[in-house]
Amino acid sequence: MHGNAPYSGPENATSDLTGDQRRALRTSIAQIASRTREFLPDEYVVGSEISSGSSGVQVTVAVRPPAGNPVSAGFTPEFENLADDDLIPNEDREEVARGLAASAALQVKHALGDDVPETAR
Repeated sequence: MHGNAPYSGPENATSDLTGDQRRALRTSIAQIASRTREFLPDEYVVGSEISSGSSGVQVTVAVRPPAGNPVSAGFTPEFENLADDDLIPNEDREEVARGLAASAALQVKHALGDDVPETAR
């Protein structure tokens, strides 16, 4: 047995989420994705997902810029300290959205390099 048996390893953390927590988590990451889209032009694709990893529930929000590499932010929400309707605090949502937008814009800048002519002086 090399760790691939169904009874090995940590339990599936998604089974610990209540229905209210799962809905609140989906709402929170949808708000992060929406806020990230507000910072970026339409050419950038923003997506999000909830998955379970070895450390529990993992939330990922990713941006695919029109040029350059995709960027993502993944984190594990704190379930013990927050109410069911506030799994990701508003300050964290804003910080993640701004960071992703800035990183995606930087990826485009690095991909294009100095080949883009200046449009204004």
